[in-house]
Amino acid sequence: MNLDVTFSSAPWEDELDKLSAGEKIDALLLLSLTEEDSLEEAFERMEEKGIGLDILGIDKIPVSDETAVRLRREKELVEKGALLTALSDTDPLRVYLEELALIPVAGDLQILAERYAAGDESLVSRLTDGMLSGVVERASALAGKGVLLLDLIQEGSLGLWKGILSYTGGDFESHCYKWIDFYMARELTRCAREGGIGGKMRQGMEDYVDADQKLLMELGRNPTAEEIGEALHISVEEVTAFESMLQAARGKSKVEEEREEKEEDPEDQLAVEDTAYFQSRQRIAELLAELTETEAELLRLRFGLEGGKPLSPEEAGRKLKMTPEEVLRAEAAALSKLRNNG
Repeated sequence: MNLDVTFSSAPWEDELDKLSAGEKIDALLLLSLTEEDSLEEAFERMEEKGIGLDILGIDKIPVSDETAVRLRREKELVEKGALLTALSDTDPLRVYLEELALIPVAGDLQILAERYAAGDESLVSRLTDGMLSGVVERASALAGKGVLLLDLIQEGSLGLWKGILSYTGGDFESHCYKWIDFYMARELTRCAREGGIGGKMRQGMEDYVDADQKLLMELGRNPTAEEIGEALHISVEEVTAFESMLQAARGKSKVEEEREEKEEDPEDQLAVEDTAYFQSRQRIAELLAELTETEAELLRLRFGLEGGKPLSPEEAGRKLKMTPEEVLRAEAAALSKLRNNG
């Protein structure tokens, strides 16, 4: 099943529009909503709005064998507190850490930052030097995640620079750490995209929609997360993650225009978004076209295929002038016809 849909605005734009400064977007969700050429644009928008990245779900970035060995080594040394003692004398990371250790203590960073915010730009280097050890600590917490420590430190240093230049008051260290964390998370997300994680997430979402739609038709009801997981051979947690991402992405397609064209009285606007995501609406319409008008209307009412919530056999029967028993028999026959035609 194809997830390509024409949007009035990009899905990632709609998702970011929901968030305010200080909030975060899940990095995997961002990857699933962006194309390769729009990720940097999304980062820029996030910088403008002060939105962060939640990278908790990014833990297995595909890398080369050589890089994987180095990542494991760095993680082990960080956990043992042995980066300086175990790395070779010429290792670039060790050389950097030794040079960093020689930088004199900057003094009270908050006082220096307030003087800087008041106009003393000569304090930029002291503020930078005073925060570099914090950059290393932040990078070390991400050791083994998929980006080498020296690269993370470099990105974190860029974030520190952004933090210092944008500081106008308040808690200086918290302000800088926000930008340091964002720049490091941004680099991890980029590497995840390069490793194909975004494409895998999209494929996973497509598989989820296919399984959800197939089970809906087979069972005559919404499938549970366990049933979808069993069909796809994935965990319930993974099913829940895909469902959350689809819920964030749905409702933004121009399929909403189709709903407006068929608008009826408020009481007649039925259905549940849980039974059909925007990606599957076209397929459902094709399936219903194989039925008689009464059969199609019955399934729309019972499973909520056009906005609202599903009706019980009694409620659907009142609308179609049928008894509940007749509704259930007709429903079973219609579903059987669809299965046979499929």
